Amino acid sequence: MNSSKVSLKSGEVTILDYGAIRVHVYNTKDAIDDQVIVLEKPNRILKGGKGVVIELPCFKNSITEMIQYLGDQKIDVEGKLVAYHAAGDFLPDVRSYMTESAHRYNTVGGGKGLIDNFSGIFGDAFDHTITSGGERIGAGKLNIAGIEMVINPDNDAYEVEIPEIKAVYMHMLGHDCHSIVAGAGHADAIIANLQGYLDRGFELFLSAHYGPETREDVETKIAYLSGLKEIASGSSSAEEFTAKVNETYPGYSGANYLGMTAGFFFPQ
Repeated sequence: MNSSKVSLKSGEVTILDYGAIRVHVYNTKDAIDDQVIVLEKPNRILKGGKGVVIELPCFKNSITEMIQYLGDQKIDVEGKLVAYHAAGDFLPDVRSYMTESAHRYNTVGGGKGLIDNFSGIFGDAFDHTITSGGERIGAGKLNIAGIEMVINPDNDAYEVEIPEIKAVYMHMLGHDCHSIVAGAGHADAIIANLQGYLDRGFELFLSAHYGPETREDVETKIAYLSGLKEIASGSSSAEEFTAKVNETYPGYSGANYLGMTAGFFFPQ
């Protein structure tokens, strides 16, 4: 696998070239710093190829920049996998794919709430258009643009496996940032999910809020989640828990996520 980076006017793209598949990870570097993932099946002769997008850019500048990048790279996008990030009128003529859980999440659930909130905070810079149509998909195999994928629905939306390159997309990971953990049971569920991918030999971990990560990064995340449970069991309040976590994991980003986690472990 060869890795390279392309700096754009606002964002940056990390390109991971596996030969038969290229992965383009666009870090929007906008107000919420999302990652948009493009899986490309390269043309063996000419520049470019067919592609599928995982998640959408939601700020108007990011949408424009991403469309320009796809044009420059000559990637013909044949589908959009919309899981947790449905805001943004991005490539409206390209078919979108959502599970029933993702559709609920983004039209009446937590995703819709976030879109409404961001619309109020960021105003006209944020594209609050919700992609809710397209094709409904379920668990199992899916082929778009000649790329074999496996869809794994969850309570909110879904994760995407790309077996050919031993990769998986999930909403959030980040080995050195806090996560939203809704108590010990939720921590156990996240650990089991991550460990399952490790046990099955996955090597590349993609997410919507962090750059590409490795098996070692996932092991670090599992240790962090186990540490949260241990710290919680020895704390008597959200304040004590938060202080101990910050002491144990200094320099971690996502203080707002830690605050939410503290609230789940120690509800008022």
